[in-house]
Amino acid sequence: MSRLFAMILALPFLALSVSAAEIGDDGLHKTTWMRDTFKDLREDLEEANAEGKRLVVMIEQRGCIYCTKMHNEVYPRDEIANYITDNFFVVQINLHGDLEVVDFDGEVLSEKQAARKWGMLFTPSVMFFPQEVEADLTAQQATVAMMPGAFGAQTTLDMFTWVNEERYLDTSQEDFQRYHARKIQERRESN
Repeated sequence: MSRLFAMILALPFLALSVSAAEIGDDGLHKTTWMRDTFKDLREDLEEANAEGKRLVVMIEQRGCIYCTKMHNEVYPRDEIANYITDNFFVVQINLHGDLEVVDFDGEVLSEKQAARKWGMLFTPSVMFFPQEVEADLTAQQATVAMMPGAFGAQTTLDMFTWVNEERYLDTSQEDFQRYHARKIQERRESN
């Protein structure tokens, strides 16, 4: 009987480990919706546009407990994984990495140099971009929204939705905080 009880207690942990993202050779979480590119942001933007998707740069680091939280608890949810897959072209950058990155302004840097240039201090950080970026802008200057840190599932989905629907174009009507508050209220009322 005690073995059966132990197996029942282990079931939630087994389910969690099955849905968790794999860890790559660089120590970062890997998902099916992340793209393995040459990290040339102009080329990535063109490819995203050709697919009718929005470009996102996700900055993470090895051993980041908040990245792990997002990849274990938030991103695996069907509604979030499906929304990202359907609408976004996601490129991952390692906060301390040495792979080459070409910024929108043409500057060639390592991942860690690019992260410093863009003012990234925390992981995970998610940078969202418009469909067109002027030639002289850096990624930091071109960003239309930033999600700094780990957030719950609904906040994450609301942010991705807010960006995808281009609500950032007129924040005088409804900035992200007001949009998110409205969505919370709508979910409460529908329950």
